[in-house]
Amino acid sequence: MGPQTMCRGAVLGSVVLGLLAGPAHAVDRARPDTGPNSGRNALTPTPSAAPDLAELSGLLRTALSHGAPGAMARIDDHRTSWDDHATVHKAVEGVADQVSGEVMDTADRFRIGSVTKTFSAVVLLQLAAEGRLDLDTSVDHYLPGLLPDDRITVRHLLSHRSGLYDYTDDLFARTVSGFEAVRTKVFTYRELVAKSLEHPLTHAPGAAYDYSNTNFVVAGLLIEKLTGHPVRTEYENRIIKPLKLADTFYVHPDTKIPGRHARGYLTPDDAKAALVDATDQTVSWAQSAGALISSTRDLNTFFSALLGGALLPTRQLDEMERWVPAGTGQGYGLGLRRRDLSCGVSVYGHTGTVQGYYTYAFTSKDGLRSLTAVANTSNNDAVYRTMLGTLESAFCGKRAKAPGTAG
Repeated sequence: MGPQTMCRGAVLGSVVLGLLAGPAHAVDRARPDTGPNSGRNALTPTPSAAPDLAELSGLLRTALSHGAPGAMARIDDHRTSWDDHATVHKAVEGVADQVSGEVMDTADRFRIGSVTKTFSAVVLLQLAAEGRLDLDTSVDHYLPGLLPDDRITVRHLLSHRSGLYDYTDDLFARTVSGFEAVRTKVFTYRELVAKSLEHPLTHAPGAAYDYSNTNFVVAGLLIEKLTGHPVRTEYENRIIKPLKLADTFYVHPDTKIPGRHARGYLTPDDAKAALVDATDQTVSWAQSAGALISSTRDLNTFFSALLGGALLPTRQLDEMERWVPAGTGQGYGLGLRRRDLSCGVSVYGHTGTVQGYYTYAFTSKDGLRSLTAVANTSNNDAVYRTMLGTLESAFCGKRAKAPGTAG
């Protein structure tokens, strides 16, 4: 950690706390889900079971056993949408810094990777609400000549249905050497788009869901063209300041995470090689697709406010929740992912992967219960799959055991 980092004792282990806190929260909104693949979305809006905190801590320990230096989770449980107090549950395991041995803390900031995409989508949907953008208009109408097919619309970008090739597949074909090659590099948006356009479209616009960072790089270009401001300014004025997100920053092209933070460790492809400290980087290869920094508290506040209706009018939030199939038990809207859990609850948010960090940030349909779970490593499928289980612990609670199952 840097000199600005606060000292936090060196004792490892699990910490689970319940306390009252008061992040921003919005008015409750009951809305039916619309669009394709919305069936399971008409299920229970608020989890009825209390979070299973023992299982949550156990999952974090499992993540450590699979190679994560540290892992943490925070749950914000609101009683009512008009009550700005929440019961907060925290769980931490392991270390935020392998060198100093400082323990993980849910107050630590971290790189949120693709959770940034939801922020970018919110900005564009606010612009749509202001009449400055039409979701079904060609991207080339706003950015003439940028893309090779004028059938690609803004909606196609935000739902990953444009067919634009994901340039990061080329950048990170080799995990560590690819990262080191771009670690301190500064790209323009158009340079990143040009890398994508070295390849043909993967499918016709609108034909299929195909996740691509290129879509949200173009989203950043749109934000800057339509507003005349850098994306940082729009994030700050439209989301960060109104929600008082004190730990959320867009520092590109600076390489440092401000204040106290968890260091991030990239797992090499060679299982015998040591983890690579990937904390300091420009994240210029992602920008509006993945360069934000935040904390567990701020992400819970953001998604709670978004699903609660504080950031978008009803029409635009409904558009955001028009789902297309995106894998088993999943739908993707406009910069928003839906996951259907085993207990019949659907949760809404985004995952984030950036060198050194895995993030799951999701909330219930009404925004009353939110979870952010983070491990400070990446390129480790076992850790990634383990952290997915935190959604079940947070939103489904304790499940009844089958007859004859040992305790």
